[in-house]
Amino acid sequence: MFLLPFTPIQAYANTNGTLMQYFEWYLPNDGKHWDRLNNDAPHLNDIGISAVWIPPAFKGTQQNDVGYGAYDLYDLGEFDQKGTTRTKYGTKQELQNAISSLHQNGIQVYGDVVMNHKGGADYTQAVTAVQVDRNNRNYETSGEYQIEAWTGFNFPGRSNQYSSFDWEWYHFDGTDWDESSQESNIYKFRGIGKAWDWEVASEYGNYDYLMYADVDFDHPEVQNEMKEWGTWYANELNLDGFRLDAVKHIKHSYLEDWVTSVRNDTGKEMFTVAEYWQNDLGAIENYLTKTGGTHSAFDVPLHYNFQQASNSGGNYDMRNLLDGTLVKSQPTKAVTIVENHDSQPGQALESTVQPWFKPMAYAFTLTRSEGYPALFYGDYYGTSGDTSYEIPALQNKLDPILKARKNDAYGPQHDYIDHWDIIGWTREGDTSHRDSGLATLITDGPGGNKWMYVGKRNAGETWIDSTGNRADEIVINQDGWGNFYVNGGSVSIYTQQ
Repeated sequence: MFLLPFTPIQAYANTNGTLMQYFEWYLPNDGKHWDRLNNDAPHLNDIGISAVWIPPAFKGTQQNDVGYGAYDLYDLGEFDQKGTTRTKYGTKQELQNAISSLHQNGIQVYGDVVMNHKGGADYTQAVTAVQVDRNNRNYETSGEYQIEAWTGFNFPGRSNQYSSFDWEWYHFDGTDWDESSQESNIYKFRGIGKAWDWEVASEYGNYDYLMYADVDFDHPEVQNEMKEWGTWYANELNLDGFRLDAVKHIKHSYLEDWVTSVRNDTGKEMFTVAEYWQNDLGAIENYLTKTGGTHSAFDVPLHYNFQQASNSGGNYDMRNLLDGTLVKSQPTKAVTIVENHDSQPGQALESTVQPWFKPMAYAFTLTRSEGYPALFYGDYYGTSGDTSYEIPALQNKLDPILKARKNDAYGPQHDYIDHWDIIGWTREGDTSHRDSGLATLITDGPGGNKWMYVGKRNAGETWIDSTGNRADEIVINQDGWGNFYVNGGSVSIYTQQ
């Protein structure tokens, strides 16, 4: 059975789809996150969330692992391993309860897939390896010698339940720690068929290696095991899709194979979005081509445009927001983001969009017709942990924008992205959504106004700013035009009164 690539536009033909990343890096290690998600499901439905991306649900290297130090992909908070039964987020049963609640509220669930590497091995193994240059992984800086690598995984706490597959050194391409010498380097393994995987990102010569023990996707046993796990993961949690972690470090052709295999085995469309984190549209488009158009990707360049605009002191040319973005070149493949757990303050890919600009950025992703927008938990509910890394909760400012997407952002779109400070767009609305249609203005500079066309079908109506930032009442003239206003450094979204 062959399944056509799934797009959220197909799934939500009658109601706009909105994805929420339901976690941030500094969530407390209290085991209550799945319960919070469970209880929040009705509210998420009310604000228009149609899908939730949950954090990695499997056992990491320790209890407070966010999930990207993946240890046992089959342990979803069920077995006593790494000093804990639950994960940072709770138990398997609590997760299943939360997913059931989300489904009852009409919300899909996307599971995070971390299969580039494995951490927290159960024992070391003697492996022949060479050191490579950190800045050019194709350049070897030593001869062959034996290291003690943390590459043995037999998961004693699980006792072969769900899978009897044990990971050995030959299932990996390399690592970054030699236990015998207590030295950290990037070690490339030697052996029959051993080499960095290709095709991957070309940064550092070859960016196969990222961290921990690097999985070898040229190995047939690995290929089969990961496909079997993907099907098990989807079925065990009744998932509706995936978020693929660190795809630029994984053999691209295998990811196409993996996604297709899981779709066929589960009989589900399994919407899938890949994290190819590079501010380079060409690299992301190359990935989408090499994976046969089977899934979508996060619009990383759009995020960086938002970041630049937010840090430019009002001097950013707002006409450039779409330049070099995936949502402009391939809108049906773009999942648009403002922030995520890696870009938030204090993280490895820190590239934070300043809070003052975020309502404008979300208006851009949520009220336009192109792309599949994602809402970041940390932006909506705020972040925890060190106050120097704090993101304020923007729920009160984002709720009106989410409401506008859910109720009003329908029909033909007209763009007025024609001014260095003030840009806007309108939606005419449609007959399937009563009183729909909107006019959005955003500016990083002084306030002002713009005449925009909203459709003759809306002639005579009175529109007001649903964000509450302006008190104007705009009457749409007989030709379908209105003169809309916005405050400095702000956003206004006008909808029918």
